[in-house]
Amino acid sequence: MVIEILLNILILLTAIPVGYLLAWLCKDELVDGRKWFKIIFLCLFVALILSFIFYRNLNALLAVVCMLIITFIALLKGQDKKFLKK
Repeated sequence: MVIEILLNILILLTAIPVGYLLAWLCKDELVDGRKWFKIIFLCLFVALILSFIFYRNLNALLAVVCMLIITFIALLKGQDKKFLKK
């Protein structure tokens, strides 16, 4: 049980560098797709709440949280003028 929890935490922590890597690789899409990132973020947030209420599968929740983290980083970096300048 403890190993499973640690593995889940490790998987969630890998979403942060993956989000930054994707944002760095796709800087031009961050500006063009800002509206779509907001829509995706809202849909994922609703899916997280609904899956927590009705489904309660830990793997599904972790997948949605990972996607939420990556999308949130894309939203943050899409607003950062210094990051987009180069």
